[in-house]
Amino acid sequence: MRHLILGAALALLMPLSAQAQDAAAGEKAFAPCKACHAFGKNGVGPDLKGVVGRKAGTHEGYNYSAALKGSGLTWDEANLKEWIKDPKAKVPGNKMVYPGLKDDKKLDDLIAYLKTQS
Repeated sequence: MRHLILGAALALLMPLSAQAQDAAAGEKAFAPCKACHAFGKNGVGPDLKGVVGRKAGTHEGYNYSAALKGSGLTWDEANLKEWIKDPKAKVPGNKMVYPGLKDDKKLDDLIAYLKTQS
């Protein structure tokens, strides 16, 4: 009976471990972002160093859209995931030209990588 309970518990936890965030895979998922974003300096897009936890549209020295400045968002995991998945839907009127990343696993990994860049 004990083995049955242990096996059932492990079976329930397996999907969670399969969805674990992987910062190394997130670094690979970040590759297309490098066209516009860097860590430590603004470019076509704003500096992403320390973006997790930052209020949207506030990084000094970058000219954000009025839509993003007025969004009231803070870049927590949930908001980042929605933003990266579909920037135009999350904040209509923003100027980010990116179609979005639809793969939830890659999104989670990318956010894990962004969290390492604080």
